[in-house]
Amino acid sequence: MASQSSSSRDSITPVQQMVASCSGALLTSLFVTPLDVIKIRLQAQKIPLTKGKCFVYCNGLMDHICVCENGNSRAWYKPRGHFSGTLDAFIKILRMEGIKALWSGLPPTLVMAVPATVIYFTAYDQLCAAFRLQMGERAEMAPLLAGAVARVGSATLISPLELIRTKLQSQRQSYRELSAVIRSAVHTEGWLTLWRGLGPTLLRDVPFSAMYWYNYEKAKAWLCQYNKISEPTFSITFISGAVSGSIASIATLPFDVVKTRRQVELGELQAKNLSPRASSSTYNVMKRIVAESGVRGLFAGFMPRLIKVAPACAIMISTYEFGKAFFRKQNQERPVLTLQTNNTRSL
Repeated sequence: MASQSSSSRDSITPVQQMVASCSGALLTSLFVTPLDVIKIRLQAQKIPLTKGKCFVYCNGLMDHICVCENGNSRAWYKPRGHFSGTLDAFIKILRMEGIKALWSGLPPTLVMAVPATVIYFTAYDQLCAAFRLQMGERAEMAPLLAGAVARVGSATLISPLELIRTKLQSQRQSYRELSAVIRSAVHTEGWLTLWRGLGPTLLRDVPFSAMYWYNYEKAKAWLCQYNKISEPTFSITFISGAVSGSIASIATLPFDVVKTRRQVELGELQAKNLSPRASSSTYNVMKRIVAESGVRGLFAGFMPRLIKVAPACAIMISTYEFGKAFFRKQNQERPVLTLQTNNTRSL
């Protein structure tokens, strides 16, 4: 009976999990967004973006398709001088455009990526706890299964919003016209059009999530055992998140390359009000990449992806675990405070 009471105090509620994951998502967005803004600005000066062209903007939490328009003031692709490298770009953007330019694209992150991350992390924790109870001796596989299922759910929920947001950007419409966009797309192409692009997203994100959570839990447990402590510290969760994120990003890189290419193609077709071609399927995109650049083309962008994913995973998971530890401590102290208050009233 006492152990049951103790476990209930040590656990945290789904709402507290949501608050913890929301904090992690906000911090990750704030830290990683400048890195991707600089990366896109460097890429744009090598291959100038013409009107109607698309590029993928990713802040460590979520991908966003952006349509380039001449004369647009979005700082991530508006040409402003020449950059010789990452540090030079950072200094010149600060000097010429101000500190706000480094966080261009943060609003769509806060609107879409943060809710998606909250759903994903909360679902993972709830599913992992349930799978551990059901799987018994094979409970160590629970993080792998929970990570995969949680990612399928969150990606499926957010996919229609991502497609609609791309249409709004490409066609210069306001959010008030959102319902008209939905009705038009469904009427012309059916309900499944809202989930276009979900296939390559799942091919990349589901294996990534499964490997990430499995390796993260293993690394965290090993580091705790090595340091002879029962609860992971902030540094342990940070290192575990960075290592597991790096492994998962390397393993799923070909799917990331295919997904990025397909996203850009779909975005450009939507900007021109054209229907997607059959050749835009995941398999055909992969064949085209191999034909153009060889097998090495499927591993393009290895270092930039690693540099961005590792710190993003580390910041997100360590902040999330810190938030959960904070709420867990609050829950443990609450019964003590309640007992002291009752004793004071009785006196």
